[in-house]
Amino acid sequence: MSERRIGVYICHCGGNISDYVDVEKVRAAVGDEPGVVVAKTAMFTCSDATQQEMVQDIQEQNLDGLVVASCSPKLHTFTFRGAAKRADLNPYQYTQVNIREQCSWTHTDDKAGATGKAIRLVRAGIAHTRLSTPLEPIVVETVPKALVIGGGIAGLRAALGLSDIGLAAVLVEKEPEIGGWVAGFEGMYPHAKGGRQLIASLWGEIQKRPDVTVFTNAEVIGKSGSFGNYQATIRVNSRPAETIPVEVGSIIVATGFDSYQPEADEYGYGMDGVVTLPEFKKMIDSSTGPLVYKGKPVKDIAYIYCVGSRQKPDLPNANRYCSRYCCNAAVHASLTVAAKGAKVHQYHLYRDMRTYGKYELLYKESREEGSLFLKFADDAPPAVTRDENSGKLSVTVADQLTVGTELTIPADLVVLVTGMVPRSNEELVKTLKLPVGKDRFFNEIHPKLRPVETVVDGVYICGACQGPKNSAESVASALAAVTQSAGILKKGFAELEPLVATVKPDQCAWCGKCQETCPYGAVEKVRLNDQDVAAINEAVCKGCGGCVPVCPRDAIDLQGYTDAQVKAMIDGLLKEIG
Repeated sequence: MSERRIGVYICHCGGNISDYVDVEKVRAAVGDEPGVVVAKTAMFTCSDATQQEMVQDIQEQNLDGLVVASCSPKLHTFTFRGAAKRADLNPYQYTQVNIREQCSWTHTDDKAGATGKAIRLVRAGIAHTRLSTPLEPIVVETVPKALVIGGGIAGLRAALGLSDIGLAAVLVEKEPEIGGWVAGFEGMYPHAKGGRQLIASLWGEIQKRPDVTVFTNAEVIGKSGSFGNYQATIRVNSRPAETIPVEVGSIIVATGFDSYQPEADEYGYGMDGVVTLPEFKKMIDSSTGPLVYKGKPVKDIAYIYCVGSRQKPDLPNANRYCSRYCCNAAVHASLTVAAKGAKVHQYHLYRDMRTYGKYELLYKESREEGSLFLKFADDAPPAVTRDENSGKLSVTVADQLTVGTELTIPADLVVLVTGMVPRSNEELVKTLKLPVGKDRFFNEIHPKLRPVETVVDGVYICGACQGPKNSAESVASALAAVTQSAGILKKGFAELEPLVATVKPDQCAWCGKCQETCPYGAVEKVRLNDQDVAAINEAVCKGCGGCVPVCPRDAIDLQGYTDAQVKAMIDGLLKEIG
């Protein structure tokens, strides 16, 4: 094997790395590694100038390998693959070494130790690259049709967006009617447009599109095939129930959310007059004049924020996240009440007011309309009680804006400002192999760089199924998912990662352990030379490597992370630092 010619680039990351790692010492230590002909540092390796320098070095120095030591591969894998391509270097002969998150940020108190660790990590990356081979993407033809799961505002807008750009869509809605939460609302913030009217408009538009097929009272119960050529099975829960197979190139999941349901006695829930925010919204929407509750005019309303959000970690299945939309929705509700004419005293009891961005104007307007905002401490939530004689509700709170002054507020209604929680979708998660985050919402690959893509190729998420969003944000993410689908399906083919498992047939004696281990169904039993052996469906394999260690005969290897490469990386990590 001829000597490799590898270029190594070590990033300062504007001080994020170089403040805690001696990058020049790292460069000097790895510059003499076998195969390294270029070793440089850069303030920002991801900058256009440094990328151009890499391209120039690759071309002038005839480099056949590239190592970039900088931040997480999640951020810039495709950046540096692109640089390699521009220089006519196979992008799979590039290795990203994470010396920021895995080194400088985790060892801020030990620069010498962090520097030593960085040297070892870069050596491992060089060893990996030294044994790399050129790989080519797996090309598959795609079906110009997408499956949209969920008929709320995000799903409907996604289906229309697909139709607009010439792609057919199949929309599946679990409920008998389309529209989701939005279909039950009248005026919504910040545009004051009615939810019912918005859904009716979208539905009317969909009915004009022959390339959009809608199934209500239906569920997706099966998926097979691979990215670009999925075979999905839809069960329509009619009488009798029927199953319908469809072929699609991509899948957009827009299954929405559920509203937090308070426990009995949580902030007085269960008492007459204590309602959740969705219940209060329905009450407002159905009122044609001043607000009335059980035949009596409502004169005093207390809103308690963060119910079901930002919970303490010791609670079972605690919702640690901020639900984002609730502050805006509650403030908008108070403005709607004020606009109905009657004088109503409105008290907002909050932990932190998060009317973010342009919605800050709603907060300002609500205060101008007479709402009072009282801040309570995290460890001293409001207490809701009822006077047994008068039947009147009251809320006691220690206001942090007046140095902890304890106030008791009479209330005709107590509104619990409940947040969004993940919708229960266990069967769909199993069917599509959807990734679920710590917050139990569906998880994207990267919130900024790949915000609607999942680790399952061709399966996208949008709307509130991936986290709390308002209607405008849900529509924006739906259109992003449409764009990602179109970028592949309009071409007619897709290129998949070649970092997949491979089988050495002469070593395989088919025991089935690899098939049992594979979570994606990528391992098949085939007949070869009068014996059963394992075969990998490259279009289905995700390169997780789970099948490799379970093989008793070492008959499986992983492209890009072969046994030889992993062993070489370990040797590089263990090598003494001079």
